[in-house]
Amino acid sequence: MNPVIEIAPPKAAPELTKDTYKGKIHPDWCPGCGDFSVLAALQAALFELGLQPHEVCVISGIGCSSNLPGFINTYGMHTLHGRSLVVGTGVKMANHNLKVICVGGDGDGYGIGCNHFVHVMRRNIDITYIVMDNQIYGLTTGQVSPTSAKGMKTKSTPHGNVENPINPIPLAMVGGATYVARGFSGKQKHLVDLFKGAINHRGFALVDVFSPCVTYNKDNTYQWCTPRGKALEDQKHDPTNFNAAMEKGFMWGEEIPIGLFWKRTDLPALEDLEPVLAEGGPLAYRELGIPEDQAKALIQELL
Repeated sequence: MNPVIEIAPPKAAPELTKDTYKGKIHPDWCPGCGDFSVLAALQAALFELGLQPHEVCVISGIGCSSNLPGFINTYGMHTLHGRSLVVGTGVKMANHNLKVICVGGDGDGYGIGCNHFVHVMRRNIDITYIVMDNQIYGLTTGQVSPTSAKGMKTKSTPHGNVENPINPIPLAMVGGATYVARGFSGKQKHLVDLFKGAINHRGFALVDVFSPCVTYNKDNTYQWCTPRGKALEDQKHDPTNFNAAMEKGFMWGEEIPIGLFWKRTDLPALEDLEPVLAEGGPLAYRELGIPEDQAKALIQELL
């Protein structure tokens, strides 16, 4: 007589709360840093989207803002300077069921990482990239960054910055990003909506966030950003109009647009074009197709 084998029903996913996404480590940013608001907005966005922590991977490079993966309860990786998008690409290609979110600062993303930024955009890889743009190198105590204004005085430019800054919004649109937005950490609810739209978007999404550095940047403060940030949604901006989006993207002065500049859904993401990903599910879950001892040897060599 064959024994009766009882199979336990699958465990239900744990109920989500806003505390679900709180990391075990408390953020150690300077009091008043805009990155606190970015972290809270990202946690709120994940909660409102109903995403389980194991369905998300947050990846960063190096910098103050790049400490964020340690402060959020999802899969996470703290990688090399300017290389978050490279690692994010690998994660997405290995398991395209994951929501991959890369985070970092303006120096990390638009300086040393700018080459990768351009190529991930042109490939339209399904990654959300959140750049906490404080227009200064904060971790190394206040040098000029790629987005610092011309004439700005810093430790590395005591007589004023002589270089023109990068404008990431038009750069992203021309580079091939299919969701391009700008937020402000002082307007957290608006930021949550931008993050939700970016995470749900199929393709490469950039959200550039004004995130004031209260310690080293005395120019682009909350008092400077707050009156200038004008929501595009209040202006009835059409994010499918490329020319209008470019015009808004170049606006910089007493009025600086925030919100969704540009979105297109007609371009497939890279993983939709790659035949090897079309069938069989994520590569991470497939059989290796080589003997176990050979697989262990390869892994050991890589480690």
